[in-house]
Amino acid sequence: MPVEELGARDALPRVLKVVGAIVAPTSLLTGLLFYFGRSRGAGYYRYFHVNATVLDLSTNDVLVAGVDGLFVPISVACSLALVALWLNRLLLTRMPDGARRRVLRVLVPAAGTVGAGLMTLAFVDLFTDGAVLGVNSPTGGLGLALGVVLSLYAVRLVRLESPVAGRRPAGGGLAEWAAAFLLVSIGLFWAAGGYAFGVGTGGASTLHRALPGVPEAVLYSERSLSLVVPGVTEVRCADPDAAYRFRYDGLRLVRRAGDQYLLLPATWNRDTGVAVLISRGAGIRLEFAAPGQVREGAC
Repeated sequence: MPVEELGARDALPRVLKVVGAIVAPTSLLTGLLFYFGRSRGAGYYRYFHVNATVLDLSTNDVLVAGVDGLFVPISVACSLALVALWLNRLLLTRMPDGARRRVLRVLVPAAGTVGAGLMTLAFVDLFTDGAVLGVNSPTGGLGLALGVVLSLYAVRLVRLESPVAGRRPAGGGLAEWAAAFLLVSIGLFWAAGGYAFGVGTGGASTLHRALPGVPEAVLYSERSLSLVVPGVTEVRCADPDAAYRFRYDGLRLVRRAGDQYLLLPATWNRDTGVAVLISRGAGIRLEFAAPGQVREGAC
């Protein structure tokens, strides 16, 4: 005799137990933070036309940066999930039978159609490398996760109204919930990664606009660095015994990444500007001053 299909109350704990046995919660959270941090860093440095792979970013740098990419998506997803659960409870337990049937006649085909459409759009975008929704866009991931949830919800409503047709082996129900769980997780990873990339790009854009008011970074060097960059001036010290014979004015420190300094001219332009990477070492010194307060001729 066939066993009644597993419901969400029975299936999800089993699925989560299997996933938890494979991936420890702390490892999963660390992986999420690292993934989001890498995505945020890629968006941040790409804005300045710097390939993030050339930077010696520490694991702590990446994990801390990942908080910005993880906090908002999780908060929004949990809030929407709570609202959806409350509305579903209202539909199934509080609404009269006649009104519920009328709502279901509209809700089931609408949820199934929208869900299938979102999943199709997400897969088309995935297989065309972002040609539909844009590269590094979170929309595809959101579409996949939401499409799976809506499609599964439509199927569940149909089975609730037709209990005989909804009977199937317990193993099939568990596999269905496991597949849905994985697809939704992939979609959320995809969406949050795109969001983190956008957060990084937005942070870089904000810094770009504020560059003229950022403290000046005066770069001193033992040897000439031959920086031929618009907006940057090289000054040779007249004192032959000076430890640092060359000074470079007009720079702003964007960030120290590992053992390198990312510097930009105060007049940096995204279309034609040049970013400067200077390795941290004994032959380099940085001084900071308020904009316009650099001492003339000082070495």
